[in-house]
Amino acid sequence: MESPSRVASAARALGVLSSTLFTVGLSGSYIGLLPGYIGFRIYAIGLLLGVVGLLVGLVGVWHTRASSARPGRGRALCGLGVGLALASIVIVNLGSLTNVPPINDITTDLDDPPSFSRAGRFEANRHRDLSYPGEAFTSQQRAAYPDLEPIRLNTPHETVFREAEAAAAALGWEITHRDAKLGVIEATDTTEIFQFVDDVVIRIRSVGGGSVVDVRSKSRAGLGDLGANAARIRAFRAKLEN
Repeated sequence: MESPSRVASAARALGVLSSTLFTVGLSGSYIGLLPGYIGFRIYAIGLLLGVVGLLVGLVGVWHTRASSARPGRGRALCGLGVGLALASIVIVNLGSLTNVPPINDITTDLDDPPSFSRAGRFEANRHRDLSYPGEAFTSQQRAAYPDLEPIRLNTPHETVFREAEAAAAALGWEITHRDAKLGVIEATDTTEIFQFVDDVVIRIRSVGGGSVVDVRSKSRAGLGDLGANAARIRAFRAKLEN
């Protein structure tokens, strides 16, 4: 019996390997068997190999066309199918990253961002600079997230503080520090799939008979956040205003 086309076999092998890495990275992080940054890298490698598998699969399908009389078309189609599925995920992700800048520290007050006072006590932050990066991030945030502004409410400081704390808890954030007198709430939020932990600080100030609420959300890992911090602030604003 003639052996299957090597290209077709390579396509199937890439399909099996890429789907395995994709699944291990995703599920391993989700259930806590892998640290988020490791799981994400495995996941990303799986996606990359899936794209390679798609290309090799296309070549394999051509290589095993009927007129060639070469066996192994099923293997080529297997690699092509898996590669197509993973490549579609890459395309969707890339599409969602349009206008998302490579920054990971987002705030509603670019002129006077809320400061972290307790987040530095966490082991993961022990050697990190938690100060706001400044103009390097400011200009990019203004261009990408012009809707992120201080939240102005016609409600007294004490009431807003309670409502802000309740909103954070409702979003699943873990409150790590609260100071009603200073109007400061610090919390952490863990992403659902890769279990990345990000730090959040909420600042409530009295202005006239109302209050101004500012939020800052900072990732602990990565150079960018894929838009996660801005989305987190928007979710908090929606919960607080409603």
